[in-house]
Amino acid sequence: MKKFHILTIFPEVIGPYATASILGRAQTKKLASIAAHDLREFSDNKHRKVDDAPYGGGAGMVMTVQPFDAAVKKIKAAAKKKTVRVILTAASGRRFTEADAHRLLAYDEVIFLCGRYEGVDHRVLEYIADEALSIGDYVLTGGELPALVMTDSIVRLIPGVLGNAETLSEESHDTEGFLEYPQYTKPEVYVMKQGKKNVELSVPPVLLSGNHALIKKWRAAEALTEVKNAEKKGA
Repeated sequence: MKKFHILTIFPEVIGPYATASILGRAQTKKLASIAAHDLREFSDNKHRKVDDAPYGGGAGMVMTVQPFDAAVKKIKAAAKKKTVRVILTAASGRRFTEADAHRLLAYDEVIFLCGRYEGVDHRVLEYIADEALSIGDYVLTGGELPALVMTDSIVRLIPGVLGNAETLSEESHDTEGFLEYPQYTKPEVYVMKQGKKNVELSVPPVLLSGNHALIKKWRAAEALTEVKNAEKKGA
């Protein structure tokens, strides 16, 4: 049985779609499992906070690393030796295609990381996600819809899910996604456990400099390479 995990701060929006129509049928047949996980349940903040202000200034809030790190590690631990792919839904990611649906079908479990607000701390993409994917060149309020779109596209490829009257589409629509610079928020240094080692993941020093001209220049330079970086992680 293929398992899909959607990490979100609004798990209640996943159920209605995931239990209806083809996705619901796939779960009834035990061909697929679609679970929504509340990121707030994995926060180490006593108020279950999952976001903070961005380093370097700017509007809005950025989702923090820790809840994503904790949730993914728990799911991977339960998966044991099964193959798992972790996907960040992001406008800066490579656009999801039919070819990606076929590629992801090969994994036993797929984990979708859904952002909100002004985005997700860039260290989530760098150190937790295997790749970043988008569903088009437009902005949504969160990653839940892209996660459901991609889940739907993959589930319908599972043998036995579709009936005789339904057919599979082989079309793909490849274009680049939005160009967006990396975002970071507290803590300044996040310590991630990797086996027996503790690895320090630091915010780029320029964002802590207070020099707005340098920050602007850095962000412009990073924005030009963001899509290429996301594509490289998905290769």
